[in-house]
Amino acid sequence: MEREYTATVVQSTGSWYRLRSDSGEWVEARIRGKLRLRGSRSTSPVVVGDRVDYRFDARGEAVITDIRPRRNYIIRRSPNLSKESHIIAANIDQAFLVVSLFSPSTSYEFIDRFLVTCEAYRIPATILLNKIDLARTRPQELGEFLETYSLAGYRVLTLSAADGEGVEGLRELLAGRTTLLSGNSGVGKSTLVAALEPGADVRTGAVSEFHHKGKHTTTFSQMYPLSDGGFLIDTPGIKGFGLLDIGADELARYFPDLMRFAPGCQFYNCTHVHEPGCAVQQAVREGGIAFRRYESYLKMLDEDEKYRK
Repeated sequence: MEREYTATVVQSTGSWYRLRSDSGEWVEARIRGKLRLRGSRSTSPVVVGDRVDYRFDARGEAVITDIRPRRNYIIRRSPNLSKESHIIAANIDQAFLVVSLFSPSTSYEFIDRFLVTCEAYRIPATILLNKIDLARTRPQELGEFLETYSLAGYRVLTLSAADGEGVEGLRELLAGRTTLLSGNSGVGKSTLVAALEPGADVRTGAVSEFHHKGKHTTTFSQMYPLSDGGFLIDTPGIKGFGLLDIGADELARYFPDLMRFAPGCQFYNCTHVHEPGCAVQQAVREGGIAFRRYESYLKMLDEDEKYRK
């Protein structure tokens, strides 16, 4: 019988995968056809962070034969096919969402969709506000952003990857853990990876002056081993984050700020939209919940309804 080995997927190009074996060896592998069928609802059945079994075929090429059960993953609706899913990465200890207020601007709704998905799959999430030097020039917008997510209960770290501000403190939070780094194109993810791990082979790019949008510098997900221990998963820039398999009746559960007030609602099945005696709506009026967060909740209820049928 052919011998099987176990490894972690550290890079995915869509057709070939780079593996890091448990003995520390690097292996280039492809997947077997049956795995493609099993992952038919996903744009890729094997993702970075997966633990996989593999063997060498008669030609000496490594072939992934099975995927070990995932303890968690980050998933979104595929941007092109509403019934398809796109798993970004698997087996994650924590997720860091890199955002910027300017050049480019990250929308609140995008942030909230990402956070909802992390809550649904029980992955601790932290917001990294990059390009803080630019944000400080607009103190009102900066203050509103920090207050919004402080009220929601999320940790927000401010930094400037280009200047090194805040990078050392972030490095300490990554040690010994597998961390997903995600965000829109142009927010500085690749620059941040290069600052955190200078030896990493990371391409960086500028922001388009015409559209004020980021140019894609990472074309596939990749996991980098960190000098202080642990791994950092850098992902391609994401434009949208469609929710998947989260019903309208459970969406509010993944907004921690809404759930703090929900027990005070008059009706146990309150949707926090039109019911009388809604403690959540009252908290929004009184400033206990940031209006932008509540607005994101309403948009998700409305815009994603067609995908929940």
